[in-house]
Amino acid sequence: MIELKHLSKTFQMKDGAVQALQDISLTIPDGMIYGIIGMSGAGKSTLVRCINLLERPTEGKVIIDGTEMQSLTPAQLRQRRQKIAMIFQQFNLLMQRSCLANVCFPMELAGVKKADAEKRARELLQTVGLPDKAGAYPAQLSGGQRQRVAIARALATDPKVLLCDEATSALDPDTTRSILSLIREINQKLGITVVVITHQMSVVEAICDRVAILDGGQVVEEGTVQEIFARPKTAAARRLVAPSGGRSSRELASFAPDDHVIRLTFNGSSTEKPLVACLAAETGILVSVLSADTRDLNQKCFGSMLLRLPRDVDEARRATEYIRAQPGVTVEEVTGL
Repeated sequence: MIELKHLSKTFQMKDGAVQALQDISLTIPDGMIYGIIGMSGAGKSTLVRCINLLERPTEGKVIIDGTEMQSLTPAQLRQRRQKIAMIFQQFNLLMQRSCLANVCFPMELAGVKKADAEKRARELLQTVGLPDKAGAYPAQLSGGQRQRVAIARALATDPKVLLCDEATSALDPDTTRSILSLIREINQKLGITVVVITHQMSVVEAICDRVAILDGGQVVEEGTVQEIFARPKTAAARRLVAPSGGRSSRELASFAPDDHVIRLTFNGSSTEKPLVACLAAETGILVSVLSADTRDLNQKCFGSMLLRLPRDVDEARRATEYIRAQPGVTVEEVTGL
């Protein structure tokens, strides 16, 4: 278990002090994939570097498996860091070494015999889907392949914690999905606790169990991914969950006086029943989708949708009543009703 207790970090700059983190307290259970998300400058990377003490907190405690990390001697800290691996946005591979040698590198530092290290490295390259790249060099690989080698290297010392600092930000969407799938697979097979630092809500929704939202160096919201998507409480959370705010100013401005427009908020409704299609099939009422910003999380729908209902008042009210009766959906009357 990772416990952060009242963590703060202040950097002393030429023109004064900058407080990067302010009184952060989080608990990350063993075996969880935990997301830490925020916009640029929110303090995400500083926070993740405080977990393994690459950055020393100015105040507060970092406790991993009951051990206060700041109390360790330099030698003890080096030993504990072998169990806290890290992967980065730019991969940080040694360009002059082959993939096999890159994966062997942390084992060399740990004093593992060369033959044993190479055997383990080949097993790890198999695990990440690159058994044929042992002799290749990083310059010969794609971005996704480099990140897979970096993941294999991170696993070389059998870590209990994997810290991912914007690990997919430099990758295209398809490669991002494959890397996230690999991280999830590793988490499930090896039981490794994964901390994901990202500015992309799509990464959080793809693999995380819980998420903390950072804004201005503070945790402004924390909960399960579904809770945050269903009911974001803060402005920072709403910006991340629905960057457009769920509405289009152009569409709102174009409404006629007799338009009937409603906004639906999906708080975990089943995706097995397509709402608009079922409304048409069961009532014969046709509606127009003006905008939609929804996500499917574990076969449940989260987000919002703007609908234009028929101009006939009776049909519009019947449609609204039908939608209000659906579980996991709330309705806000925007105009015309």
